[in-house]
Amino acid sequence: MRVYHGTNIAIEHPRMINRFKTLDFGEGFYTTENEDQARSFAVKVCERRSPTLVPVVNCYDFNEDLSQLSVLRFDAPDEQWLDFVVERRKGMALCEKYDLIIGPVANDDVFGTIILYEAGQLDKESAIRNFKVKLLFNQVVFCNEFVLNRLIHIESYQVEE
Repeated sequence: MRVYHGTNIAIEHPRMINRFKTLDFGEGFYTTENEDQARSFAVKVCERRSPTLVPVVNCYDFNEDLSQLSVLRFDAPDEQWLDFVVERRKGMALCEKYDLIIGPVANDDVFGTIILYEAGQLDKESAIRNFKVKLLFNQVVFCNEFVLNRLIHIESYQVEE
């Protein structure tokens, strides 16, 4: 599996960082199988942090047999995915149970729907219905050093804006 990580630096040897506990799938190293999504995220990271930063996409191969790992997979933004994302965004930890978590990313297009759902302004069925009209790319989260150390760095390149 080829995965990409968009940021503002080249990362040949990814490491677990504890500061992202309230993201979609909790703590871990976030990647995607969609290179365009990684490019877009790299640009957003730089815009948020400093206009002087340069967007970088890191490319990795992961050749492990997923059947030999503890993998939580969400094939669609359904009720189980929504519950999991909402719990993680509240800081509830569960990632240590898994090696990988794979599923749709709650990008900027759907983040507002999640906020409305959490605030009780949308019911679960309406929130899920809203997700189904959005183009959601996937994210592959590496949840521990064991799997993270099996990523093979292919290249890092600057994004031309």
